[in-house]
Amino acid sequence: MFSRSYFKRASLAVLCLAVCLVALLSTIGRGHAATGPFQVKVLVITMFSSETQPWLSNESLPLDYKTTGAFSDMHCNSNGLCVTTTGEEKVNAAASMMAILRDPQFSFQNTYFITAGIGGASPTNNTLGSVAWANWVVDWDQGHHLLPSTAPNVPHGYLENNKAGTGAFQLNTTLTKLAMTQTSNLKLQDSTQAQTARQKYANQANQHPSVLTCDTMAGDDYWAGQDLSNEAQYIMGLLTNNQGKYCTTEQEDTAVAGVLQRTGHLDHYLNLRAASNFDQPASGQSVQDLLGNFPGSSIAIANAYTVGSAMAHYLLTHQV
Repeated sequence: MFSRSYFKRASLAVLCLAVCLVALLSTIGRGHAATGPFQVKVLVITMFSSETQPWLSNESLPLDYKTTGAFSDMHCNSNGLCVTTTGEEKVNAAASMMAILRDPQFSFQNTYFITAGIGGASPTNNTLGSVAWANWVVDWDQGHHLLPSTAPNVPHGYLENNKAGTGAFQLNTTLTKLAMTQTSNLKLQDSTQAQTARQKYANQANQHPSVLTCDTMAGDDYWAGQDLSNEAQYIMGLLTNNQGKYCTTEQEDTAVAGVLQRTGHLDHYLNLRAASNFDQPASGQSVQDLLGNFPGSSIAIANAYTVGSAMAHYLLTHQV
């Protein structure tokens, strides 16, 4: 049987353990408060896991943060580089970005934001594997899209309606020029599959991946075909006073730009899209075949990381 003194000693030990635990937790809490929110210097924005994977594979990002309402965790390192995946299409992108930017775990004072993703491309002024820095991010979905046959007097069947004020975002052209200067000479990957696909398009046979400056159009409506590609260029010109040059397509970037504008960060936003597929079929190719074929996806993912990471590391180590 246990003596009364044994129970007294056991009770005293439990009490001491409890006091020590409270003290430890109090110390940890004071340390966290003293440290404050994590300072994000560069936030890389991807849309789905294949775009994110090169960053996780090639960068050391051991710090994981969960944010309520975001599509995925934030993966960061002590240098202030973070990567997050927003989810595809505009609703996911907007919801994730707003949740992250309002999370008190982070400080976004003087943070730079880089979208680093893949997208479609116009074969008129872009090619598979090329990486484009945008000065303009324009929305396809807003406005009225009419069948040209039912509205012959309406160019491309498009009636502008930008009452919401989110149809076009002009980015910081000085920052875009800096990105172009820092990355234009990088060696990009190409592939036999992409080269074979280019052969089927006029003026594409001798094209190679490069870094360029041209503009992107976001639409949840995934369009395809030469007529719709021409309409995209028309909308780009209409909403940018003919300053924008359409060359990439995607589904998220006006949502990202809109959130950054509302939170006061648009001036620190860089938009990068690498071409994974063309926005129209080659001669003799069906639209259905086009939509099921992404001949430049592997090199686009690789090149988006090559170019995006070069600029991210520049921003981490330079005052801009």
